[in-house]
Amino acid sequence: MQPTYLPWSGYFNLISQATHFVLLDDVQFEKSSWQNRNRILLNGEPQYITVPTKRQFLEQPLKDIEADERQNWRRKHVAMLRQVYSRHPYGSEVVDLIAGLITDEATKLLVDLNMQILQTFCRRLDLAAPFHRASALGIGGARSERLEAISKHFDCEEYLSPVGSREYLEQDGIFERSPIRLVYQEYTPSQYPQHRHGGWASHLSIVDVVANIGWDAARAYVRTGKYLAESKEG
Repeated sequence: MQPTYLPWSGYFNLISQATHFVLLDDVQFEKSSWQNRNRILLNGEPQYITVPTKRQFLEQPLKDIEADERQNWRRKHVAMLRQVYSRHPYGSEVVDLIAGLITDEATKLLVDLNMQILQTFCRRLDLAAPFHRASALGIGGARSERLEAISKHFDCEEYLSPVGSREYLEQDGIFERSPIRLVYQEYTPSQYPQHRHGGWASHLSIVDVVANIGWDAARAYVRTGKYLAESKEG
């Protein structure tokens, strides 16, 4: 998977099922993608929170993209998260955790920031799959060929894919001829209580999940997609 900023619960569901989790940090950076943004619930509506970036040329790889510090985005992101989640049941705790990561100005590269967030949340969610950067593996190939090669590199028997990749994977047909089994993620998130929201907005950042139901219930939620009230903290 590409390293994502403040990803949704389904991203962590993939990690929960993985023996090895490979971050595709050497793909081309795509402006206004999940690489540098995600969604939170602001005034009852999903709202993007985006890291501004600097790009030197069109095909610059993600691993070399820096955050644009001219826009004072770190302070703005922390302020926005506090505004949105300070009165949620577990909001202050999770925002304090994120604030410590976002305000670390030594983290200049977007991919390093995303990895720090991912690893920190994985520790709190008790997810133990080791992370690997694709750029460090030295494995080439186009699309499905490369995914197969990475799977073989780690002696894996299965490649777990999000369903959104089904079209191009089946179009390529690489896994039809491969000893590696292609398995698609099955994850349907259920409704959980959202502070002062009459309905339910799905597919928001993991921040929204933890702020509303706490770490214990979030651990079950990322694994099953189900909100178990009995797991709620306190």
